[in-house]
Amino acid sequence: MTLPMTVPAADLPARVRIHEVGARDGLQNEKSTVPTEVKAEFVRRLAEAGLTTIEATSFVHPKWVPQLADAEQLFPLVSDLPVALPVLVPNDRGLDRALALGARRVAVFASATESFAKANLNRTLDESLAVFEPVVARAKAEDIHVRGYVSMCFGDPWEGAVPVHQVVRVCRALRDMGCDELSLGDTIGVATPGHVRELLSMLNEEGVPTNVIGVHFHDTYGQALANTYAALEHGVTTVDASAGGLGGCPYAKSATGNLATEDLVWMLRGLGIDTGVDLDRLVATSAWMAEQLGRPSPSRTVRALSHKEQ
Repeated sequence: MTLPMTVPAADLPARVRIHEVGARDGLQNEKSTVPTEVKAEFVRRLAEAGLTTIEATSFVHPKWVPQLADAEQLFPLVSDLPVALPVLVPNDRGLDRALALGARRVAVFASATESFAKANLNRTLDESLAVFEPVVARAKAEDIHVRGYVSMCFGDPWEGAVPVHQVVRVCRALRDMGCDELSLGDTIGVATPGHVRELLSMLNEEGVPTNVIGVHFHDTYGQALANTYAALEHGVTTVDASAGGLGGCPYAKSATGNLATEDLVWMLRGLGIDTGVDLDRLVATSAWMAEQLGRPSPSRTVRALSHKEQ
C-alpha cells in the first residue's frame, strides 16, 4: 500500500507500542457469548498481524463479566504465542488463577473517582487501592510485570469533571505499590488535547515519568486520535487500542468504542512512526471478527480499506 504518504512530524517518537485490548476490553460487553475458539483465533490473528502486546482475558468472577468466564479455557490456547499476553486480575483470587496458568503480565484496574469505584468495584476508592496492594506485592515477588489501569481520568458520568490532582494521587498510589506501568483511561471519551497535556505534565511534576505511562482513549466525541497525538507530542510511546474499534464500558453507559487499532496505525504510518503492525492483515482480522459478531466494524479505516477490496 502506498497510502498514506509518510510525512514525519518533528519531536514525535520513532516507535509506538500498541497495547491491543480488543480480545478483552473489546469483547467483554458482547451480549451473545463469543466461542472460546473464536477468541483464541482472534488473538492468534492479531499476533500474526504484528501486534506484540495483546490483552488476552480477565480473571474476574464470571458473574461480573460473563463473556470472560472462559479465561481458564482460553489462556492455554494462546499462551504459546511469542507475544506479551497481559490479563486482568481484580484481587488475590484472580491472581491465583492467572499464575496457575503461567501468566507473566497482569493488570489491576483502579478508578480516579469514588462513583466509578463504587459502580465498578463496589468499594470506595481507597478501599479498592487497599485490595490491590497485596496483589501487586505478590505479583512483583513472582517477577510478574504489573500494569495499573486508572479509569475516569478525564471525566466521570456521575461526578463530571475530575480534578487532575485526584488522578495524580491514584497514579502515584499505584506506582508506590509497585506497578510497572500505568494506563490513563478516558473511559467516557470526554478528554481533549489540552486536558491530556495538563495531566501528563502534572504526573511528571509529581514524579511519574512519561516512559511508564500509556494512554487509553475512547472516541465518544471523536477526540481519540487528537488526544493520542497530544500524548505523542509529550513523549508517550504506549497507546491502548482495540482492533476494529470494539468495546465500551459496562459500567459507563455513555462510553462508545475504544480507539480503533487500524485508525491509530493509519495515523502513525502517515507520521512515519513504526508500530511493527501489518495494516492489511490487521484490517482482514477485524473484518473477520466483525463477521463473527454479525455486524460491521466501527473502525473507519477497516471500512475504507475493506470497501476498496470489494
